[in-house]
Amino acid sequence: MRSSISLGRIGGIPVGLNVSVLVIVLILVVGLAFGRFPVVFPGSSPVVYLLAGLATAVLFLASLLAHELSHAMVAKRHGIDVAHITLWLLGGVAELRGEPRSPGADLKIAVVGPLTSLLCGVIFGAVALLVTAADAAPLLAGMFGYLAGVNAILAVFNLIPAAPLDGGRVLRAALWSRWGDRTRAAVAAARAGRVFGYVLIALGFLQVVTGSGFQGLWLALIGLFLVSAASAEEQQAQLGSSLHGIRIGNVMSDRLVVAHPDETVAELVDRVVMRERLSTYPLVNHHMRFLGLVTLNRIRQVPPDARAVTRLRDIACPADQVPAARPDEALTDLLTRMDGCADGRAVVLDPAGRLIGLLTPSDISRLIQTAGLHAGDPYHGPRGADLTMRYPGRPVDHSSR
Repeated sequence: MRSSISLGRIGGIPVGLNVSVLVIVLILVVGLAFGRFPVVFPGSSPVVYLLAGLATAVLFLASLLAHELSHAMVAKRHGIDVAHITLWLLGGVAELRGEPRSPGADLKIAVVGPLTSLLCGVIFGAVALLVTAADAAPLLAGMFGYLAGVNAILAVFNLIPAAPLDGGRVLRAALWSRWGDRTRAAVAAARAGRVFGYVLIALGFLQVVTGSGFQGLWLALIGLFLVSAASAEEQQAQLGSSLHGIRIGNVMSDRLVVAHPDETVAELVDRVVMRERLSTYPLVNHHMRFLGLVTLNRIRQVPPDARAVTRLRDIACPADQVPAARPDEALTDLLTRMDGCADGRAVVLDPAGRLIGLLTPSDISRLIQTAGLHAGDPYHGPRGADLTMRYPGRPVDHSSR
C-alpha cells in the first residue's frame, strides 16, 4: 500500500496517508454532520455540526494510527523492521519487513493492535463521561461517545480469527504453537480469512437485494478485500515454505558486470548494454565498494542526445536505498526488503562492504520455478524461526567486460 501524503516519521517509522483515506473522511464527515449529529443533538448550526464531524474523523484516523503504531513498535521490539505505516480506505497497514520468529512474538504483535483500539475506546468513553458530568455541550460528549463505540467495534472486529485481521494472526500463532509448523498455521488462518470474506460478500449482497443499499455494498467491499488479502497471504506462506532454509549465497549471481560512477551512459551502452544480456549494472570504486545501482529501465529514461554527457552517478539508485544483504542471510528475510528505487534488485556484500553478488528478479523467478523439482524437501527441520548455517565460500568473477 503506497502513501500519497507523507506525515513524517513516528519512532523512526515513515507514516503516510493513501489518497483513498479521503473517502473515509468524507463518509464520516457527511454522515455525522448531516445525519447523526443533527438528529441526536439538535439545536446547533450546520457549521458546528460540520466542524464536529471533521474533528471526529480526524480523531478516528488518529486512533487507527495508534492501532498500527502499536503493531509496529512491538514488531521492532522483536527485531522486525517496519517499512512504513499507511492509512487507507479500509483502515491502516503496518508493512513489516520480516516475520516473527516464534509463536509468542507473533501473538504479541497481533494482539496489541486490538488492545490499543480497546484502550482508545476506554479513553474516549472516559472523556465523554467527564464532559457529560461537567454539563458541557452534549454534542461534544456525543463526539467522544461515538469514537468510544467505534473503537470498541474495531477491536472486536479485528479479533475475528480470520487472516489478514489481527484475530487471524492470533489464530496463526496458536496453531503454530500447537502444530510446530508456521506454514501450515499461516495457510489455515488465510483460508479462514477467505471463508469469512465470502460470508461478508454474501451478507452484503443480501442487504443490497433487500433494500439496504450502501451498507450492503460497503460490507461486500470489505469481504472482497479480505478474500484478496487472505489469498495473497496463503500464496506468500506457501512461497516462504518453498524457499525455507535457502541462503542468499546459494542463489545470488556472482558474475558481475560493474561500472564506475563517472562513466557516461553512452559509454556503458557501447561497452556493456549492447553486448551483454544483462539489465543490472552495479557502480563500484576500484576497491569494489558498492556506490549505487543502474538498471536498464533507468538507462532508457535518459534521452538519446543526453547519454554522452549524463554520468551513471546521476541516474543511479543511491547505495543507501538499495537492499543489501550478506551471503549467509535467509532469502526469505531479504525478499521483504526488495522494493524501492532498485527495481526489485538487491546487492550482496562481504563483511568489509565489498560487492560480491547480485540478486535479481530473474534469480528469484528461476528459484521458484525449480523449487518443485527436488525429490523431497531438502530443508528438513522446524518451521518458523530461521535456521542459521554457514555459507561455504566460493570464487567470484569480478569481470567487467
